[in-house]
Amino acid sequence: MIIVLNFGSQFAHLIARRIRDLGVRAEIFRYDVALAEIMVLRPQGIILSGGPSSVCASVHPSVPKELFELGIPVLGICYGEQLMARVLGGMVAQGTIREYGKEEVSILKRSGIFKELKAKETVWFSHGDVVTELPPDFMVTASTSAVGIAAFANLKKKLFGVQFHPEVSHTVRGNEILSQFIFEICKAPKDWSIKSVQGKILNHIKDMVKDTHVLIGVSGGVDSLVAATLLYKALGDQVHAVFVDTGMLRENEGAEVVASFEQQQFKNLDAINASSLFLSRLRGILDPEEKRKIIGHTFINVFEKHIRRTLKAHPIKFFAQGTIYPDRIESAQPSAHASKIKSHHNLSIPDAFGFSIIEPLRDLYKDEVRRLGVALGLPKELLYRHPFPGPGLGVRIVGEVTRDRIALLSRADAIFREELKTSGEYGKIWQAFAALLPIRTVGVMGDSRTYEYIIALRAVDSIDGMSADWHRMPPELLQNISKRITREVRGVNRVLYDITQKPPATIEYE
Repeated sequence: MIIVLNFGSQFAHLIARRIRDLGVRAEIFRYDVALAEIMVLRPQGIILSGGPSSVCASVHPSVPKELFELGIPVLGICYGEQLMARVLGGMVAQGTIREYGKEEVSILKRSGIFKELKAKETVWFSHGDVVTELPPDFMVTASTSAVGIAAFANLKKKLFGVQFHPEVSHTVRGNEILSQFIFEICKAPKDWSIKSVQGKILNHIKDMVKDTHVLIGVSGGVDSLVAATLLYKALGDQVHAVFVDTGMLRENEGAEVVASFEQQQFKNLDAINASSLFLSRLRGILDPEEKRKIIGHTFINVFEKHIRRTLKAHPIKFFAQGTIYPDRIESAQPSAHASKIKSHHNLSIPDAFGFSIIEPLRDLYKDEVRRLGVALGLPKELLYRHPFPGPGLGVRIVGEVTRDRIALLSRADAIFREELKTSGEYGKIWQAFAALLPIRTVGVMGDSRTYEYIIALRAVDSIDGMSADWHRMPPELLQNISKRITREVRGVNRVLYDITQKPPATIEYE
């Protein structure tokens, strides 16, 4: 086992996911877990995550010096590196130059976790503070043009620190770095697979639910489809699936959702069209957090009538959700010190319902969910659709959500996806969608002046959504998409292509 101590990083669970991808069990704990508990688990290694705090602050999350004296190899990442330096007697200061995104790092010591690397490597930074003085008996192992100590090590004690993030997909040799730490330094055994995860989840569902019934809200997306399939595999007709059409789905998606679940032979599936209710409650709402909350609360309200009706015939005790790791991370669930980015409507349900929550996918990332879906026998064309947010087009319309804006955006988005699939580009992209910006600009069509909306196209390359780079789209394809949207979508006269990475941006607009 490798233990990851979480200091509130958005990437803390991604570290564990990378370790599991390498075939090793990983468990995540808060940074303040007792040393005695760590020793009982007998981990092969410990990784200190990054986090939003600063070790230069008077109050900051920390670990005792004794952690580094347990004889267990430790790798500190970003904040974890700075904390290791500070606790062991080094110095950390606020940097004069901040590093965000891709940078080139010079590997000064090609040993330890850097044994398999080249002299120059592309890595991903996201930091402001820097280590300015090493702890005793440590050596510098990497640097950049802006930071002299980008990594350090004490090979004898098997203690390592890196200022960058090897766990994100855009650190090109990140897996090699983690692999060296896990297998060469920690000597950890391989004991993790999707097959073993599937068995544990199914057994957990059966043990929790027993002979009662479960209600799950489904959207047709990958997460809810796999979650519902897992539940159905474990419980059969004890599962009641409910599809709520919010009016903010992709074009023709309502019919596709119902068809996909009928193909899976779900007997207890109810489809509810509540688009008018959602849109009425969103009227005049501009703030993205408020929109998310309204959508989430309305989603739950719509369930009330269905729940009361269903409870008369079945002993429903559980409410299931397709929550996955990124939902929990960006909702600040993993740690009290996490920096909140956005709320997620899947993470709240009124206690008045009296249901217990069951989240079969809560410990998995999107690609793991897809692999689990394949293992369950689900069609790949459903599993490998691009991610779609729970609030739907409501968070892809910046500003007020109206029926006219939804119609405009859904058509533009459909054209975007159609062209990507026709060209063969769709399968190369992790997520692609159109967003509507709430401003109008001057244009000209024929001999007439127009004053219409802007559509922003977003396409990103990623593995898990925790970090992302903009997709290098062929210019001629972008031109075709822009032509079709401005010609076919009344109310749009300008199309933009978003080339912002995550971080600093998020993938979605709200």
